[in-house]
Amino acid sequence: MNIGIIGTGNIATYLLEQVNVNHLVDGQVIAFFGRNKEVGPRLSKKYDVSFYTDLQEFLNTPLDIVVEASTIEAASLYVEDVVARKKDLVVSSIGVFKEGTFLDKVKKMAASSGTTVFLPSGAIGGLDVLQSAKAARGLKQVQITTRKSPASLGIESDEEKVVFEGTAYQAVEKFPKNTNVALVLAIAGIGAEKTKVRVIVDPSVTQNSHTIEAEGDFGRMELKIENNPMPSNPKTSLLAALSILSVLQNKESALRIGN
Repeated sequence: MNIGIIGTGNIATYLLEQVNVNHLVDGQVIAFFGRNKEVGPRLSKKYDVSFYTDLQEFLNTPLDIVVEASTIEAASLYVEDVVARKKDLVVSSIGVFKEGTFLDKVKKMAASSGTTVFLPSGAIGGLDVLQSAKAARGLKQVQITTRKSPASLGIESDEEKVVFEGTAYQAVEKFPKNTNVALVLAIAGIGAEKTKVRVIVDPSVTQNSHTIEAEGDFGRMELKIENNPMPSNPKTSLLAALSILSVLQNKESALRIGN
């Protein structure tokens, strides 16, 4: 499996290390694309992978799957081109799909081109429960409470306080770099306008935590996850990077666990 990466940041570096050095995936990163002409060449030399600053040149390489590991803004520019070129796609900046119409458009493009778009679970769990619970339209309520340090949220605060309360759609607008989990939860469940989100800044915490609550005909779920940050970036949970690695590991598997 030939893998390409869009991005030159922490997650891209992590995947280069785990795939090309530690060989944790049955495949190889053969190319990556980005705009950072300082970091890109350095990673290219370290991992012996071709670096591109032109998207079409990047997509001209024999890629089986592309991992978007950049930003919401960058993802909005590139995801359609990737799918149009008949490459499978892993989207880490799930906030790009806050508009349901754009998600529907990309899904239709993927269906017509015979490709698959993967949305990793990121820094949370329980998505299989939500998908099962809504299968017969019996999922009624979903809420996520996220607790992070000021550094992780990119704000200053010397006390614990609620800094946001609203819908998943609104959360992505206010904290685009911190609420991908809310949107993937919404996509798996009852939608961005109905999924409730609360964000708490807490100077005392060393781990990002997410508490997911859901109710419906199936019963009730409450799931709490406490994430260690990536050593190289306190704003990103290690589990977010691991979830992408897991997608790559299981892409060609003959056994599927969960839905």
